[in-house]
Amino acid sequence: MNRIITALDFADVSKAQELVDRLEPSLTRLKIGNQLFTLAGPAFVERCQKAGFDVFLDLKYHDIPNTVASAVEAAASLGVWMVNVHASGGPAMLNAARDAVKQYDRDAATGGGTRIIGVTVLTSFDRDELSATGLDIEPADQVARLATLARQAALDGVVCSPHEVGLIRSIAKNNFLTITPGVRPDPASAVPLGNISSHGGRPDDQRRTLTPFDAILAGSDFLVIGRPITQAASPIDVLAALAAEVQIASAQAAG
Repeated sequence: MNRIITALDFADVSKAQELVDRLEPSLTRLKIGNQLFTLAGPAFVERCQKAGFDVFLDLKYHDIPNTVASAVEAAASLGVWMVNVHASGGPAMLNAARDAVKQYDRDAATGGGTRIIGVTVLTSFDRDELSATGLDIEPADQVARLATLARQAALDGVVCSPHEVGLIRSIAKNNFLTITPGVRPDPASAVPLGNISSHGGRPDDQRRTLTPFDAILAGSDFLVIGRPITQAASPIDVLAALAAEVQIASAQAAG
């Protein structure tokens, strides 16, 4: 199973396309977020899919139930592999989103169709950030609450920090995906980061992070990794090294 998702966080469509042209679908899936989708639209999603890539459309829908349902249905009609919504939108919104993709539900024999996952607490949040929004609790407590809502709404899984995967597994042991941003290669590992830092020279906005190896050991299903791949001199070499690291960790986790 291909467990690495490359985050295409670009402000320039041509640069995003140049990177996609250098990557291999056998090594990575692609995440297209708000900035790139706003710039390039559905046509870029379709180009990536025609090149053989599974696309995670990371738009984090959060609105009234009917609006979110319509947006999720539109995303599923593009044939994307995965789309997400904010679990904090509440049960009615989550149920509406789940119902909206029923006509696109995957065939058990082929594994096709659009998966829908809930965003719990952004990995940029610590307790102070969460408190500023009116929730004076630990991020893990809010993650547990929102993951439970997502499970009850029959979503396919959640986005969470790799530190919280164990917590998610205690809530939903089986058939519930964990997609983890906040994954940073260890500079001392075999991943060929070259002269770039894991932050790409920019202030890091991820606060609850783990290495790919440790995230897999923790039980993550999919790892979202951006700048260490997108800013590397040889993104394909970085992906190959990451894939090897994930394979070793997966074998160790399996016992």
